[in-house]
Amino acid sequence: MKIYLGSDHGGFELKEVIEKYLIEEGYEVEDLGTHSEDSVDYPDFGIKVGEAVVKEEDSIGIVFCGTGIGISIAANKVKGVRCALCSNVFSAEMAKKH
Repeated sequence: MKIYLGSDHGGFELKEVIEKYLIEEGYEVEDLGTHSEDSVDYPDFGIKVGEAVVKEEDSIGIVFCGTGIGISIAANKVKGVRCALCSNVFSAEMAKKH
């Protein structure tokens, strides 16, 4: 399973930490940006991750921004994507099951 990551500048630091962790755990990861803390528009990266997930069967995406709200709304604009804002393990597990 491939995991696509994306963030704006507000989620950049957390994305970098999560990317390192996932790679250490043996996951195949592709970072679709942003690649710095320079100001960018979150919809660009939410949509980019959403489109990648739809194109590749058996993949998932994780997106990050300051709150997670904006980028998850943007990802949900992509037909076939169901992006949920998760702040704990339980909500992440339940989102995946539904």
